[in-house]
Amino acid sequence: MPATVVVGTQWGDEGKGKLTDLIAKEMQLVVRYQGGHNAGHTLVVDGESFALQLVPSGVLYDHITPVIGNGVVVDPFVLLAEIATLEAKGVDCSRLRVSGNAHLILPYHQELDRLTERYLGKNKLGTTKRGIGPAYADKAMRVGIRVQDLLDADIFREKLTAVLVDKNKVFARVYNRLPEDADELADRVLTEVAPALEPYIADTVSLVHDSLEAGQNVLFEGAQATFLDLDHGTYPFVTSSNPVAGGACTGAGVGPRYIQRVVGIAKAYVTRVGAGPFPTELFDSVGDHLVEVGREFGTNTGRRRRPGWFDAVMLRQAVRLNSLSELAITKLDILDALETLQVCVAYDVNGVRHDHLPYHQSDLHAATPIYETLPGWGCDLTGVTERHQLPAAAVQYLEFLEQQVGVPITYVGVGPGREQFVHFSDAG
Repeated sequence: MPATVVVGTQWGDEGKGKLTDLIAKEMQLVVRYQGGHNAGHTLVVDGESFALQLVPSGVLYDHITPVIGNGVVVDPFVLLAEIATLEAKGVDCSRLRVSGNAHLILPYHQELDRLTERYLGKNKLGTTKRGIGPAYADKAMRVGIRVQDLLDADIFREKLTAVLVDKNKVFARVYNRLPEDADELADRVLTEVAPALEPYIADTVSLVHDSLEAGQNVLFEGAQATFLDLDHGTYPFVTSSNPVAGGACTGAGVGPRYIQRVVGIAKAYVTRVGAGPFPTELFDSVGDHLVEVGREFGTNTGRRRRPGWFDAVMLRQAVRLNSLSELAITKLDILDALETLQVCVAYDVNGVRHDHLPYHQSDLHAATPIYETLPGWGCDLTGVTERHQLPAAAVQYLEFLEQQVGVPITYVGVGPGREQFVHFSDAG
């Protein structure tokens, strides 16, 4: 009953989709367990790019059943558009299954997201304004509308009408906006969405358990990353769900004893989007180099990502929070032209050294990185296919990261292509 979790270990954009696609060859199911269409990733297959937001990466393999689990919030219009785009490129999406217990993102969630972020002004969180937070808030408030509600028009209309009573009061009295018309929205969803989505809706908990009990390989794919986790991230600059490995249990409906392997994904440097603390952030020409060469612009938003040196303090915390069994380091090739590299090995907080992430936000905001300097390798890694082909300085860099975080690096990304990974070491 082998199950694997793939989780981001920084602030997202680490290349989870590409790594998931790589190891999905061995899987029968690939299950997305949290997040929404605020998380995008790009796969390059035979020179063609596939930008995925909701559909799990495994859709590109004919033998895999891609599953959107109950922990995901689903914009049905976006999902259907993504399916149409993939099928236009020759990708068969008929195997996709969507949990009936997943919650829907509807237009009023996106409007609330936009309005709330705008009124926060300089205190804005940097959300993608896709309605993710408001949808999860409705779920917690027990007024959410689920995917399964699309299968019963009367229930859908009843729930939508009830929730819009309060939402429209907020729109009118707080934001001076016109109300949403419940009947109009219900007609649109039940006409445009429900019939098209119905073939994909399933009891995904049973689907996952049937696969596990049959001895099949199941991969659980997280969106965002550890330090965007609602509980363990740099709150309040976080997402609205739990991307950590434990989120796979609640977000897909499985117990922890099924999970045998947890693969953490980290870039060879660090980026984040939006506001929030970032001890190793770079504001110099090296930072510009990482952004330009690494094409560090959001898949969904196009926003420029904030760059910084690799932070081993963060990674040690990610190892703890996720029980990581191994690491995959992506985008090592982006460092090719740099003469020297720096790795943050500890923080200085008001004269006190911290080898582990400080729990208090004030300490994190005040943290100054303590760096170790390593030599660069000054050559192109994009053609490397085996560990022995890596230059000595690249091996030294990777081995130093392993030593710092205490977890073996099994895969190393050396380019954007589907197969541009090097097997570096064995886990365990």
